[in-house]
Amino acid sequence: MTMTTPPALDQEEEEMLVPHSDLVEGPQPMEVVAQVEPASTVENQPVEDPPSMKFTWTIENFTRLNTKKHYSDVFVVGSYKWRILIFPKGNNVDHLSMYLDVADSAALPYGWSRYAQFSLAVVNQVHSKYSMRKETQHQFTARESDWGFTSFMPLSDLYDPTRGYLVNDTCVVEAEVVVRKVLDYWSYDSKKETGYVGLKNQGATCYMNSLLQTLYHIPYFRKAVYHMPTTENDMPSGSIPLALQSLFYKLQYNDSSVATKELTKSFGWDTYDSFMQHDVQELNRVLCEKLEDKMKGTVVEGTIQQLFEGHHMNYIECINVDYKSTRKESFYDLQLDVKGCRDVYASFDKYVEVERLEGDNKYHAEEHGLQDAKKGVLFIDFPPVLQLQLKRFEYDFMRDTMVKINDRYEFPLQLDLDRENGKYLSPEADKSARNLYTLHSVLVHSGGVHGGHYYAFIRPTLSDQWFKFDDERVTKEDIKRALEEQYGGEEELPPANPGFNNTPFKFTKYSNAYMLVYIRESDKEKIICNVDEKDIAEHLRIRLKKEQEEKEDKRRYKAQAHLYTIIKVARDEDLAEQIGKDIYFDLVDHDKVHSFRIQKQTSFSLFKEDVAKEFGIPVQFQRFWIWAKRQNHTYRPNRPLSPQEEAQSVGQLREVSNKAHNAELKLFLEVELGVDLRPITPPGKAKEDILLFFKLYDPEKGELRYVGRLFVKSSAKPIEILGKLNQMAGFAPDEEIELYEEIKFEPCVMCEHLDKRTSFRSSQIEDGDIICFQKSPRPESEEECRYPDVSSFLEYVHNRQVVQFRSLERPKEDDFCLELSKVHSYDDVVERVALRIGLDDPSKLRLTSHNCYSQQPKPQPIKYRGVEHLSDMLVHYNQQTSDILYYEVLDIPLPELQGLKNLKVAFHHATKDEVVIHNIRLPKQSTVGDVINVLKTKVELSHPNAEVRLLEVFYHKIYKIFPLHEKIENINDQYWTLRAEEIPEEEKDLGSHDRLIHVYHFTKEPAQNQMQVQNFGEPFFLVIHEAETLAEVKVRIQKKLQVPDEEFLKWKFAFLSMGRPEYLQDSDIVSSRFQRRDVYGAWEQYLGLEHSDNTPKRAYSVNQNRHTFEKPVKIYN
Repeated sequence: MTMTTPPALDQEEEEMLVPHSDLVEGPQPMEVVAQVEPASTVENQPVEDPPSMKFTWTIENFTRLNTKKHYSDVFVVGSYKWRILIFPKGNNVDHLSMYLDVADSAALPYGWSRYAQFSLAVVNQVHSKYSMRKETQHQFTARESDWGFTSFMPLSDLYDPTRGYLVNDTCVVEAEVVVRKVLDYWSYDSKKETGYVGLKNQGATCYMNSLLQTLYHIPYFRKAVYHMPTTENDMPSGSIPLALQSLFYKLQYNDSSVATKELTKSFGWDTYDSFMQHDVQELNRVLCEKLEDKMKGTVVEGTIQQLFEGHHMNYIECINVDYKSTRKESFYDLQLDVKGCRDVYASFDKYVEVERLEGDNKYHAEEHGLQDAKKGVLFIDFPPVLQLQLKRFEYDFMRDTMVKINDRYEFPLQLDLDRENGKYLSPEADKSARNLYTLHSVLVHSGGVHGGHYYAFIRPTLSDQWFKFDDERVTKEDIKRALEEQYGGEEELPPANPGFNNTPFKFTKYSNAYMLVYIRESDKEKIICNVDEKDIAEHLRIRLKKEQEEKEDKRRYKAQAHLYTIIKVARDEDLAEQIGKDIYFDLVDHDKVHSFRIQKQTSFSLFKEDVAKEFGIPVQFQRFWIWAKRQNHTYRPNRPLSPQEEAQSVGQLREVSNKAHNAELKLFLEVELGVDLRPITPPGKAKEDILLFFKLYDPEKGELRYVGRLFVKSSAKPIEILGKLNQMAGFAPDEEIELYEEIKFEPCVMCEHLDKRTSFRSSQIEDGDIICFQKSPRPESEEECRYPDVSSFLEYVHNRQVVQFRSLERPKEDDFCLELSKVHSYDDVVERVALRIGLDDPSKLRLTSHNCYSQQPKPQPIKYRGVEHLSDMLVHYNQQTSDILYYEVLDIPLPELQGLKNLKVAFHHATKDEVVIHNIRLPKQSTVGDVINVLKTKVELSHPNAEVRLLEVFYHKIYKIFPLHEKIENINDQYWTLRAEEIPEEEKDLGSHDRLIHVYHFTKEPAQNQMQVQNFGEPFFLVIHEAETLAEVKVRIQKKLQVPDEEFLKWKFAFLSMGRPEYLQDSDIVSSRFQRRDVYGAWEQYLGLEHSDNTPKRAYSVNQNRHTFEKPVKIYN
């Protein structure tokens, strides 16, 4: 299953893949240029490539699109019509929403379906490698005719003109679609087809499933897990060894896919952990460490080390003196570079590459002092099972984010680590051991850095037959599919028109190997050993066989369900027990009454005998009423069963309102009691007799309860039964009471006053109706009671909502709960919360709604009086509701705050090497000049008359100097850094031939087979004078930055335009390179200072408003 995070999660987290929730409308008119190019990818069938295509959709005037959703032109793949559907402003989320849609779904025949693998992309038109691409697969049907990503990418990134996704107000969208033969997912039997079963996906656990299948198919490992001591008193959900034993047993003996919930529970994971895509390597290490720890002191102690542990030697050897330092280290897996390496051997070459320590980087060799030396790593021994982690994911410092490396990277079926006379081995390695390995498993990631799908290719017995383990599904695969097609890189397609000389189309393959498992040839007999039932503890076999039998019983029960009817029998006792406690409307919750499972051919009279045994009510005293669902959605006893119906079998009976022969029948058992409270024969029921049910309301206590039922004549009037009702309620015979008819409760409550002097027939009272009554309210009691009459009480119950409130600072912890009403106004809610937390001014409260998918606060708080009712605060997308709200206490009233703009400004001191962040809050109509005036009161200036300016800095470049008159309302400090600094005196007196230029720091890093400039550090302005040489400029730069001489000598200087450096000599006239401009020099042209970046790298984004870190894997037990 492909999972990415629920819609309103932050962009770094995963989002749920869902069909969009709107009804499909026709294509919208738009200005588009669409081009179609063929594309290809490969699936199970080696014989014939499936139909595929790449479709490019160029959307012009993108920001001016004013409809909620837009469709592309129709394109055809595999004789099917498709189109792309986008929501330019998001499908109820602050992300672009994008889906693949079956264009002609409304016209297709009943029962149609088609299966496609596809990727959707928004192209980065500046740097194509930063294009945002997501990949998935789906079986399209009439119910799910579109599929894709509700949270494809943040709107803030898409609409940011500096990001490269919108250029000249044009957005380019791509779809690569591969249509495959529909394999019936439900009828496919993995065990029957392959002999193996898959693992169920809990949400986003495909990464774990691929790892577990790989470990399971190392029989020596499986045997060791079986031999870990567990007892019959252990519970799998609390014991990792038992949970893993149980999982492996089921993988070995089950006929269908196996669930992993017990195992993840044993890890101590909650459901949120299951829906996080973790790092597989990290999970592998943590799991193995846990097992290693649990194996200590048992018969299988040391198994993990014996299987996976190898050793290498780190050494530093001096060149000119006889001195060598070595350190032995163990490893369970090896991380191999993919970037810049063509295959596994190239990665090993890089791993053992010798580094020279010389010049400023000399090695301090104890008594010999600083020495030229060589440093490296060599292997002492390799393990029987070699796990290679391929570094497909890397940190991109320029973008301050993780990126996926999709470069082509080859790996052999046989891996010889003794090659070239043992070049990878240390002198002390045992040369007699043969390090020849054969490939056992290939773990694959399909997709991008922010989400995707994991699966594994494994050959369990090391035969020529490979198998693909993709969650629940296991299929046979050929060697080409398992090896060559997982190398990654680009695939070239033949030209669309072979007769013309057009350029072949290439596309990047987003599915590629990220982990390899090799088994040493000399150990394979030991590792691929036989594992049978005698290896499994008897208590485990008994437990799991019992589980299997229970599962089989449930299956049999389900299979035989059509032979039985479930009869649910409600009695007066059930009504008295439930009304006023579990329910308030209607009469009973049928799920909480006694039920009988009766064979359909059983006669009703035999069923009555079962009832007699169960309830002690003789058959002759039983009268059954059948229930009916009314048009107003209430559910009431409708009429007694006729003698003819009672003569039938139970399978022939059905509800009046139920046209189908349902497997469930609901009955009301009427039992009349004599004066001695023993059952008697039910009275005869004439056509004029009506059975009514009565509820009593107590306004003082705010309680409702069931008090009984009565037969009345339809011609009678309520006034005639007041004495009986007073008796039922325990009131004085002459107590004044008021009567109400409970009519309905959905979508709103209808409980109307009943005229005591109008006949039941005239008031349209019939069998099964409910009359609520209470003492007649007295004027003084109306003020004391919150709900003086039954109508207002039922209205309150219907709208009652218990809300869990959490502090926005601690969004995972419930703080307190309040019972509120769904119809409470915004003011009602904040007043109740303010009262609860002891806040005098409710307007200082700000509330935020809950996101049901991410289980986090929504990104935008609720505006002051921005919603009408509490129900509006609790509703989520697609009409889902939550019972959680977050609150925060502000230092000023919310209406006032909403008129203010908060800016985070970093002030750079002129003489001290320090940066201080200031939060400045001003009315939205304020100007940059106002910001600077406030800032001057907060910071220490070098002199009282110093002038200050405000800059926009983004990715270590200065993009803008804000004019003093610019309004602050549209300034965005969420993605850009706002920097304030003093204007140097030299800039104030620019001569006519002086230039003010941008100066940035940069390094060069290899990217896609070419060197790419990466900026870092703090950019700044510099005045350069006419005829000033680089040598003179360097003196001033060194003084400004206070760089030591020995360090500064290593720096290089270049003029950069659009990212291309032209290196300068000391004698070059710097100003000649910069064009005269009326404004300050553009950020595309700058003087570059090339040197190494020694600043510490942050683990996550500088922008603390976004959650950009990945949740680490933790196994808690």
